[in-house]
Amino acid sequence: MSNYFRTGVLVAGLTGLFVGIGFLIGGAQGMVIAFLIAAGMNLFAYWNSDKVVLSMYGATEVDRSSAPGLYGIVEQLADRAEIPMPRVYIIENDQPNAFATGRNPQNAAVAATTGLLDRLSHEEVAGVMAHELAHIRNRDTLTMTLTATIAGAIGMLANMAFFMGGSSSNGENRGGGLGMIGGILLMVLAPIAAMLVQMAISRTREYEADRIGAEIAGQPMWLASALERIHQAADQIPNEPAEQNPATAHMFIYNPLHGRGADSLFSTHPAVENRIARLQELAERLGVGMPGRRRRPWG
Repeated sequence: MSNYFRTGVLVAGLTGLFVGIGFLIGGAQGMVIAFLIAAGMNLFAYWNSDKVVLSMYGATEVDRSSAPGLYGIVEQLADRAEIPMPRVYIIENDQPNAFATGRNPQNAAVAATTGLLDRLSHEEVAGVMAHELAHIRNRDTLTMTLTATIAGAIGMLANMAFFMGGSSSNGENRGGGLGMIGGILLMVLAPIAAMLVQMAISRTREYEADRIGAEIAGQPMWLASALERIHQAADQIPNEPAEQNPATAHMFIYNPLHGRGADSLFSTHPAVENRIARLQELAERLGVGMPGRRRRPWG
């Protein structure tokens, strides 16, 4: 099963879960109302998700004069990836990490933390940026934004189920009203189900972005080395904005939240060991190894 097909199935499952919960709460009428609310949320997310997330992390846009090293490498990689040049941002945060956002390749942005630029070599940063550009080329940024929005809407509907008891406004039990116990179960289980689907989508896309990013950079071991160094440092350095906004954790190249697990149902990212192993296999197939590490000022 291809990653694209698997992602489509997971998104369809999440949407079906949302629609089903709306029906259980208020029958057909409740389902339509909830769907319209979620549609409005998705529309807002489609047009404004990049601005919201970048503002959330206090990202500063840079250009060729303010950050020539980072800007230059993104420009070169974007040309290799055959996508428009994205906007480039730097986040003042000591945890080494990065993410991409935007509704399409024509309206995209990449952001790197100061921790990433301070700790990684030129080649390793290139590997990370190539991974993020792969997300943009694959339009993963839109997929992840929409799934996060739907997952949030499911949580909202589950809370409504608890307070409404699954009954309609006139007290009739349309759509098989859930009652208080059913409402409590739905409030607990529905967000968990949504979270599982959202995380499965994220892990699926990370593997694909690793592969395509390695192809864009032309050297899989740049990203493999970067992931190892990020893993060693990020687990020791908290990312407070991410802790306050955990719904955005799946956007980063490495899970910024502490208390993460391995490659399990409850992990937003694949285990680093698994990602590195796949990149090593790709490097062997391409017949390339890891060149010496160079450092350059990032400006």
